[in-house]
Amino acid sequence: MNASSIRVGLVGLGAMGSGMAGSLRKAGYDLHVYDVRHDVAQAFASLGGHACHSLQELGQTCDVVVSVVVNASQTESVLFGNGADHQGCAASLKKGSVFVMCSTVDPNWSIAMESRLEKMGLRYIDAPISGGAAKAASGQMTMITAAKAEAYAIAEPLLNAMAAKVYKLGDKAGAGSQVKIINQLLAGVHIAAAAEAMALGLREGVNADALYEVITNSAGNSWMFENRMAHVLAGDYTPLSAVDIFVKDLGLVLDMARASKFPLPLSSTAHQMFMQASTAGYGREDDSAVIKIFPGIEVPHKK
Repeated sequence: MNASSIRVGLVGLGAMGSGMAGSLRKAGYDLHVYDVRHDVAQAFASLGGHACHSLQELGQTCDVVVSVVVNASQTESVLFGNGADHQGCAASLKKGSVFVMCSTVDPNWSIAMESRLEKMGLRYIDAPISGGAAKAASGQMTMITAAKAEAYAIAEPLLNAMAAKVYKLGDKAGAGSQVKIINQLLAGVHIAAAAEAMALGLREGVNADALYEVITNSAGNSWMFENRMAHVLAGDYTPLSAVDIFVKDLGLVLDMARASKFPLPLSSTAHQMFMQASTAGYGREDDSAVIKIFPGIEVPHKK
């Protein structure tokens, strides 16, 4: 299939999903979008594409559905609904259609979902994503995928339209989610460590801008320090990835390790830091707001 012949649906026009939808639109796909915020879907479609009024409508219309929601529970709602007033798309998808699951989930959940959809005659791609909103918007993000060849045969071109790197890690679901969870281990620990370092600098009276300049040009730098501490310096905690995302994702990291009795001391500490920030009322703020748990420092405020 080429871009002009395949109908693609995308569910979830958040920080990542809106950029991914934009990439599909630029690539020339017949794009249909759905978001629980109907005004957001309509605004996107006004620039090209179609806004669906329901998930059932999206399923009836599309050959491939890309789901970009927060977690496993929301993904199940996309597929199967959550009650009589909200039906999912699975029942209306035609046999042989492909469902691309982009959330960070328990690998065992993803394996079970592939099996469940196969029994309905549907194909499934385990395809968590990474890279942040800016890379999603520019088509430069990473997709960490695992699926059967039949699913790739239909959906691989549109995966390449959304991402600069599409890793194919196996012929069945699970491997993509495993690798994404390990990535989230590093991402969460790096953010927590970056916040701790900046907090120490603020506590000791170091000029925050100078500290940021030195660290980002020294061996102690990380992508997360460079990206997230810029949010702290700007005093801007508008959520691109929220504190509560890492409460969830580091929880998944620890669950996976706990099943094999594998110790993760750094992940455990980082998880507690994000839990503390969430409990303090920062759960919906940008994940860099984890710095606010440190006492005796004055964090910059948005100008």
